[in-house]
Amino acid sequence: MSAADEVLDVVDRDDRVTGQAPRGEVYSRGLLHRCVFVQVRDGLGRIFVHRRTASKLVFPAHYDMFVGGVLGAGEDYPGAALREAEEELGVSGLEQPVPLFKFLYEGPGGAWWSYVHEVRCALPVAPQESEVDWHTWLEPEELERRVAGGEWAWVPDGLEAYRRLRAFREGGSRPPAPRA
Repeated sequence: MSAADEVLDVVDRDDRVTGQAPRGEVYSRGLLHRCVFVQVRDGLGRIFVHRRTASKLVFPAHYDMFVGGVLGAGEDYPGAALREAEEELGVSGLEQPVPLFKFLYEGPGGAWWSYVHEVRCALPVAPQESEVDWHTWLEPEELERRVAGGEWAWVPDGLEAYRRLRAFREGGSRPPAPRA
């Protein structure tokens, strides 16, 4: 089965499931769906950064400071966060990513509910070759310089999640847990 054939839940602006459709149809028709973003830090506090493969359906060959992806039909956010992090990092036995906040991304590529998580990974990573073309661990200050410098083409949804995560951390408050 190709990625375009994977069945996703279609949701409304309140993140309630209204139906299901293949991923290719969801993308082509601009239907709302669900995604997870997981910021991964190593034992030294560095952030996992990678370049997506050129074969990705959305934002091919762009850089990202999150691992993650779409939720399959019937999948919940916590399960998807752990599954996506383990798949993309090529690890098993990762702790459950901590949920932080959810927002509706609307921008280049479409619109989707985006639930941001974070996790520590002290395990050696072997990123999934079909997802990750290149990777490194960056100090938070270096990541900030790379984002501000504009020399890397960042995925727009990840960039929006990164900006919101910075604001969330600066505010020091934890939003109420959204519905799954």
